[in-house]
Amino acid sequence: MDWQAWHDAYDIPDSRLAWRLRAVQDRIRDALDTALPGPLRAISVCAGQGRDLIDVLEDHPRRDDVRARLVELDPGNTAAARDSARRAGLTRVEVVTGDASLTDHYLDLAPADLVLVCGVFGNVVDADIERTIDICTRLCGPGGTVVWTRNRAAPDRVPLVCDWFEKRGFERLWLSEPDAGYGVGAHRFTGEPRELAPGHRMFDFVGYDVLKAARADTRTVRP
Repeated sequence: MDWQAWHDAYDIPDSRLAWRLRAVQDRIRDALDTALPGPLRAISVCAGQGRDLIDVLEDHPRRDDVRARLVELDPGNTAAARDSARRAGLTRVEVVTGDASLTDHYLDLAPADLVLVCGVFGNVVDADIERTIDICTRLCGPGGTVVWTRNRAAPDRVPLVCDWFEKRGFERLWLSEPDAGYGVGAHRFTGEPRELAPGHRMFDFVGYDVLKAARADTRTVRP
């Protein structure tokens, strides 16, 4: 998968990814608008080019309150994110090229007020979705918001994702409609955070194309 070219669909206004991006950005604005006064911390896991958070912060009244770290493995995408943050004058936005699944990247920012897990759940196996949600109880502070995405391809895991969040003390704030063509959700953490331990891996990034091919293979009737 060419993950830099994958982002090109964001520039097509009526594409599914463009609609998903706008839904994610709306949830980020809501989280910032309703956050308590004072410094804010934000974490973006598998941040890509950072269009969701950077584009919102660029003209948001709370932009200078937010210290953010965006972690992404693809160096071309992190270069684009750094350039966008620089052009927007967002000096408190840090972009890291590295394995976003490792908890070590987030130790000094957790618990955060805003956690973005976008473009992850559709690219990992179910067990890793649940493991990542469990670690979100360590990434997210009380009253903080997790914004997440998951495609609606069969088997639709969005209801299960909601269930896993809500069993761990997250309150559902918003969920896209089933026929929207994408899955976007926002959950607020109402529990008490646990300490984030170093050296833990939240998930193995398999890739949507690999998972889709594997599902198709299991449905193939062989003679």
